[in-house]
Amino acid sequence: MSRKPFIAGNWKMNMTAASGEKLIKDLIPLVKDADCDVCLCVPAILIPAMTKAAAGSNIAIGAENVHWAASGAYTGEISADMLKEYGVKYVIIGHSERRQYFGETDRTVNKRTLAALNAGLTPIVCVGELLEERESGKTNEVLDRQLAEGLKDIEDITKIVIAYEPVWAIGTGRTATDAQAQETIAYIRKKIGELFCPKCAEKIIIQYGGSMNAGNCKGLMAQNDIDGGLIGGASLKTDFAAIVNYNK
Repeated sequence: MSRKPFIAGNWKMNMTAASGEKLIKDLIPLVKDADCDVCLCVPAILIPAMTKAAAGSNIAIGAENVHWAASGAYTGEISADMLKEYGVKYVIIGHSERRQYFGETDRTVNKRTLAALNAGLTPIVCVGELLEERESGKTNEVLDRQLAEGLKDIEDITKIVIAYEPVWAIGTGRTATDAQAQETIAYIRKKIGELFCPKCAEKIIIQYGGSMNAGNCKGLMAQNDIDGGLIGGASLKTDFAAIVNYNK
């Protein structure tokens, strides 16, 4: 089954309105003929300016997090409706940095994902193992838990994107080999088939996230089950265009 590739950038806590606008303006002509969907997930405060900068282009603007409540006493949080009001299409949920530094759990990932879906946003749900979990042979066990708990009660699984991000490869310069990434993402697809349905599993977009860059994207994207990338550091430069145009 043919799945349209999807390359998304995650700016994390980087960029200003001025530097972000310049980067987007530089990227627009470089990615305009891309054969994949393209998105930049930016800090919440930059969403209005970046949406304006990307207007009329094929670059969608996404968010880096969303709260599960529609409103309320949640100081510092952003609701799905707030994001939608500014034209956001995608939102990253459960990134390993959110899990590591801000107490994100599989349960809160699930609540945020359901809230995003209810608002018509497309969640990019992140899963992945720590280095010690991989080295002790627990990768599949970790993924089983994250998928079962994080995706609980989702009615149409094809409306989300999964990003497999081995935590040991994020921001470290280390990358899973093409074979490692393919093997693990194939396992995720198989597990989705068991939790939902095999046909759904064949439709769902699964990205690789973990130091994908212009130098290694071709090999990773050539794998049967890898449908795109969730790009960190490389999305802060025009090098991002080389990843978007990996097949050219």
